[in-house]
Amino acid sequence: MLYVLKFGGSSVADAEKIRRVAGIVTEVYCEGHDVVAVVSAQGDTTDELIAKAEEINPRPSKRELDVLLSTGEQIAAALTAMALEKIGLPVVSLTGRQIGINTNSAYGAAEIKSISEERIKNELDRRRIVIIAGFQGVNKFDDITTLGRGGSDTTAVAVAAALHADKCLIYTDVEGIYTADPRKVQGARKLEEITYDEMLELASLGAQVLHNRSVEMAKRYGICIEVRSTCTGAPGTIVKEVVKPVEEMKISGIAKDGDVARIAVLGVPDEPGMAFKLFRALAKAKINVDIILQSYGKDGTNDISFTVAESDVKDAEEVMENCRELIGFDHLSVNTDVAKVSIVGAGMIRSSGIAAMMFEALYDAKINIHMISTSEIKISVLIDEERADTAVSAIHGKFFGN
Repeated sequence: MLYVLKFGGSSVADAEKIRRVAGIVTEVYCEGHDVVAVVSAQGDTTDELIAKAEEINPRPSKRELDVLLSTGEQIAAALTAMALEKIGLPVVSLTGRQIGINTNSAYGAAEIKSISEERIKNELDRRRIVIIAGFQGVNKFDDITTLGRGGSDTTAVAVAAALHADKCLIYTDVEGIYTADPRKVQGARKLEEITYDEMLELASLGAQVLHNRSVEMAKRYGICIEVRSTCTGAPGTIVKEVVKPVEEMKISGIAKDGDVARIAVLGVPDEPGMAFKLFRALAKAKINVDIILQSYGKDGTNDISFTVAESDVKDAEEVMENCRELIGFDHLSVNTDVAKVSIVGAGMIRSSGIAAMMFEALYDAKINIHMISTSEIKISVLIDEERADTAVSAIHGKFFGN
């Protein structure tokens, strides 16, 4: 069987942890399986490299930043290979370029277009363990590109799809997917399994165990993922298309996203096409918008509020100011001291009163709601950031007990 293993930055953060990873890889290899391992940069390496870049140039080009950031994963891959060499196992570390990960040219957030699996298969035919530097590829100009934060998850799933791997195991610092962050919420429960759609919503809404693009790819190619702990190796959470129903589980999890800002465009003329002009301008600037609320303002005008990632606030403000004359609004209001808290569950569509339970939990905790967004399997609310952890705990208590 062919196993693709992925180890996050916390799993390879220091020498002791790398030796532990080498032990996991050795165990799988000695059972007779082919092994490909994808590694992230050690610990906070990526943040440290960004800080080094800012010392030299506060606004470096995305191309040069990708060249710099890709080195973190290469270091981790080489060190992991060295640990396996010391044990006496045949191993080779490879970069994204060496295994033929071809991407588009969106530096900093590149998308994988194809993988040439020939090099990996050649190494596996020689019974070598293959260690891959995650998070990176090359574009048509042969420039190094990176896949964005959490991109090593995407690398692992893409490699598993290209090689038709039998298993894709994602090792991290928690034992699986939980109903809430177990480090912050007492009584958080580990899930045995979760659907792609539920995991995709949780990942998109702030849960940091898996990157949302990796879940999208897993769903597209039918790759079954298991999230496990590097420390214990115990069975974790399986992410797949269909899971067995658990009647008492109305929701599967609660997520918090603090990387959110609310922008209110006040005094928008009450005329057809105003929302179109506003959001078309944001779309052209490639700024993603999440929750949207329109309400009647004063003197026959509307107020349009929406949320963006906090990192996009300055760009969004600039876009709005540039189209002020086109839209004719009065002024902008920006609030970065907010957070989005969400509940997710495929069982919501079959159960009534889920929203009421969530809102009751927030009411009991005396937490005010600024905006609400819903879909068939999720409900999100925008609240004050300082109350976000309290909100998650209150909602978890309401649905799961403590």
